[in-house]
Amino acid sequence: MHISLKQLNVFHAITQHKTLTAAAEQLCLSKAAISMALAELEKQLSHPLFDRVNNRLIINQEGLQLLPLADELLNRAQQISHLFGDNPALYGKLRLGSSDTIGNHISPYLLSQFRQQHQHLSQSLFISNSASICQKLIDFELDIALIESQTHHPDLISIPFSHDEMCIISAIDHPLAKHKKLTLADLEHNDWVLREPGSGSRECFINTLAPKLNHWQFAFEINTTEALISSVSAGLGLGCLSTLAAQYAIKSGRVCQLTSPICMPRRFWFLIHKDKYQNPLLKSFMAFCQQWQTERN
Repeated sequence: MHISLKQLNVFHAITQHKTLTAAAEQLCLSKAAISMALAELEKQLSHPLFDRVNNRLIINQEGLQLLPLADELLNRAQQISHLFGDNPALYGKLRLGSSDTIGNHISPYLLSQFRQQHQHLSQSLFISNSASICQKLIDFELDIALIESQTHHPDLISIPFSHDEMCIISAIDHPLAKHKKLTLADLEHNDWVLREPGSGSRECFINTLAPKLNHWQFAFEINTTEALISSVSAGLGLGCLSTLAAQYAIKSGRVCQLTSPICMPRRFWFLIHKDKYQNPLLKSFMAFCQQWQTERN
C-alpha cells in the first residue's frame, strides 16, 4: 500500500469543502487532479470514502475512520517541515469556532492578545450557535471551539473556560420595568423572545428559568442576539440572554434590565475533538485560554 500525503491532503480538503470543485480551488489543483488523487486513495484502501449524492460527496463510515488519522498525519508532516527551520514561531492556521456571545464579546480580544503574545497571525473565527459549532468540530472543520454550554457528545472533550451571568430584559415601557424587585410570579403569563434551538442562551432559559414558571408563552424565535434585543425593545416580549450581550443595549436605554428573582450563572467551555492531533499551535492556544481565565479571575 502506497498512500501519499498529497492523497491525504486531497481527502482532507474534500471533507472540508464537500465538492471536488471547491477542494480543487482551495488546493490550487485541477478538478481532474483532485478526482484522480481521490480515486487512487480509495483504490489503495479498497474502500470508497464518500457517498456520491447529487454531485456532492458525503463522507461515509470508512471516511470518518480515516479523517482523524489524516488530520494528524498532515499536521505532523507540517511539524516536521518546520522542525529544523530558523523561525521558532508557531506555524499553521488556527481555526477557532465560537458561539454567539463569546464570538462577539470575548474571542476577538482573546485572539488579539494571543497574536501579540505569540506573534502568530494566521487564525480564522467562525461564529454560530453552539450546536453548529459542535458539528464543525466533529467534522474536523474547526480545531477548537469556545461555547456557552457543555456538550455531552462522546467525541468532544469539554473543559471549563470562563463564566458569565444571564439576565432578563424588557422594553423600557414594559409594566415590569417599573418594578424594583421581581418575583417569579411577576414573570408568569408573559411572552418571551428566544434564540433558536442549539443556542446557549435558549438552553439556559429552558433549563434554568422556564421550569420555575407555570405559565409562559413563546412569542418569537430569533437567530441573532442583536435581532433578539431589537424584538424585545419593540415590545414583542421579554428576553433572556447574557449580560455581556445585553450590556450596551441596557446602557444606551434601548432595553431595560429587570431584577431577576433567581441567579442564572453559566459556564463557558472550550471544546476539542478527542481524536484531534494537538500540534504546538493548538497546545499553545489552549494554554493561553487557561492562563487568560486565571488572570481574569
